Amino acid sequence: MSLSRVLSRGQLGIEAPRVTVEVHLGGGLPSFTIVGLPEASVRESRERVRAALQMAGFEFPARRITVNLAPADLPKQGGRFDLPIALGILAASKQLPDSCLHNREFYGELSLSGALRPIPGVLPAIVAGHQAGHRLYLPEENGPEAALVSDADTQLSPSLLALVAGLLGQQPLPGPPAASAPPQPSEHCLSDIIGQGHAKRALMIAAAGHHHLLLMGPPGTGKTLLASRLASLLPPLTTEQALAVAAIHSVAGMSRTPAQLHQRPFRGPHHSSSAASLVGGGSIPQPGEISLAHHGVLFLDELPEFARTVLDSLREPLESGEVVISRASAKLTFPAQFQLVAAMNPAPSGETGQHSRDTPEQIRRYLSRLSGPFLDRFDLTIEVPRLPPGSLTQGQREGPTSDEVRALVAAARQRALARQGCLNQALAGHRLGPDVGIPAAGLQYAERAVSKLGLSVRAFHRILRVSRTIADLAGEDQVGKAHMAEALGYRAMDRLLKELSSMTG
Repeated sequence: MSLSRVLSRGQLGIEAPRVTVEVHLGGGLPSFTIVGLPEASVRESRERVRAALQMAGFEFPARRITVNLAPADLPKQGGRFDLPIALGILAASKQLPDSCLHNREFYGELSLSGALRPIPGVLPAIVAGHQAGHRLYLPEENGPEAALVSDADTQLSPSLLALVAGLLGQQPLPGPPAASAPPQPSEHCLSDIIGQGHAKRALMIAAAGHHHLLLMGPPGTGKTLLASRLASLLPPLTTEQALAVAAIHSVAGMSRTPAQLHQRPFRGPHHSSSAASLVGGGSIPQPGEISLAHHGVLFLDELPEFARTVLDSLREPLESGEVVISRASAKLTFPAQFQLVAAMNPAPSGETGQHSRDTPEQIRRYLSRLSGPFLDRFDLTIEVPRLPPGSLTQGQREGPTSDEVRALVAAARQRALARQGCLNQALAGHRLGPDVGIPAAGLQYAERAVSKLGLSVRAFHRILRVSRTIADLAGEDQVGKAHMAEALGYRAMDRLLKELSSMTG
């Protein structure tokens, strides 16, 4: 009787728990059994492994083969265990020395010809294996993802036969490809947008404090164009943030290239999206759009067209920065620290005021598709008006460039982090006071304004956070009344609702 052990890793959300593949060859009638909570795709590896070993010229032992995937209480799915099972059979049958498998991890799906196929969600396994100090062996087509963790000891192979030859020292195995050149700056600049100085200022404030932003205006005023510029105003991802974002995309089967590694993700789901597609879910839980936008921007265009239940499902992740998906077999947590930007028309016909064809009651019903608690999550709500006549024929850039704004945003963020250890949007309500440069007079000023507008306590705190960001952009240590007044100017939705309430009695 012979026993071998091969290390691999499973997939549990964005985590990669270690799995030990134990292969036992015993006496009795030939059979092939896999235990350890395998799903159908894992059980089917018996036929793939048998054919791959025979096609590669190895002997498939005619014995009682038992494969145990430990730990037994962890669900196993996918074809990632094909390669370690095949190597375990070779080691247990003495066709491969056990010493070739020590302190090494193997992942890969086998084709019937013995070629190695790429597996999804491999990046978390690479990170975990590297932290454990092991050498990693992957299919050749997973090389671009392996290149994202440049200091990991990773080797690639196109087939089972080439891998065994590499383990025996008969031929070298290549490492991942060298990282490509750094990404080129975006061709789209904030100054390309004609007019809309107020909206550009709001974008700068939103980027500096990580504030959620709602753009309201008639169709064709540039709301989508403005929202698309936000990600370019944010500083590049740090290495830690970049790997966290890449791991989420890897699990979702949307691998990021080395050139994309430090770029902020920008996600714009369609308004017909379901709650599961935004938040995440499925029988085998997968990350949703809010997790794919982790450390980036989530843009919701035509906001009232989203189902109200879908929008309300975002309320908790907006506050907690994560989403928890519970299933009978597991409870998974996906990070979701995203910045929300939304765009909408202020009325069903798209216009308000003298050009509107809607009655106040029709506008009220239209806006009632958005719940009050959800609207409270926006720190800034602004109007994006139509451009005055003659603006489109000027043909010249207006305002600061994206590079100039990015430098101001980075300086303001650094000032906030040095003062309080977090960005202003994350400041808890009890910290919004003199300790962060908001004097008592400023608190009283904001409280009177909130009471007059009939706003909630959450809105009061958001006004204070926005005013703190405005002061940071100005390089001021103390928040003054001018900063407070500007922050109150970014409450367009509150003014619209108050105006409708007075019109309808």
